[in-house]
Amino acid sequence: MEERLQKLLAQAGYGSRRRCEEFIIAGRVRVNGQVATLGQKADLSVDKVTLDGKALPKAESLTYTYIALYKPRNVLSAAEGQDDRETVRDLIPLEGHLYPVGRLDFDSEGLILMTNDGGLTNKLTHPKFGHQKNIAF
Repeated sequence: MEERLQKLLAQAGYGSRRRCEEFIIAGRVRVNGQVATLGQKADLSVDKVTLDGKALPKAESLTYTYIALYKPRNVLSAAEGQDDRETVRDLIPLEGHLYPVGRLDFDSEGLILMTNDGGLTNKLTHPKFGHQKNIAF
C-alpha cells in the first residue's frame, strides 16, 4: 500500500515526520533511483526507497524496538544533544535509530519510552489523541 515518504521514513525510525520532510526537501531521499519530492508516495513492497543511499527495509522485515528507560537526573530527553550533555540515547548500547517518546526536564528523573516505532510515537504524542502527558504521584 502506498504511503507518504515522510511516514515511511518515520516508521523506519529516522525521526519525526516533520524531520523526515526535511530529508526529502534536502534531496536526500530517492525512490527507485529518482530524487523524491515532498508529498510523493511509495510502496515499500515494490519501490526501493533510500535515504543517503541506504535502503529502507521492506515493510515485512521492519522490526520495532521498545525500551522502558529510567531517565536519571541531569540527562537530556533527546536522541541527539546540542552540546556536551549526556542524552537518553547515550544510555542505550543498541545500534539503530531510537528516539524518546515525550520529554522529561533535564533536572527530572523518571520513566521514558524509547522506540523506533513512528506510528506509536505519533499516537502517544499527537494532541488529537488527547493523552494526559504528566502524571504526578
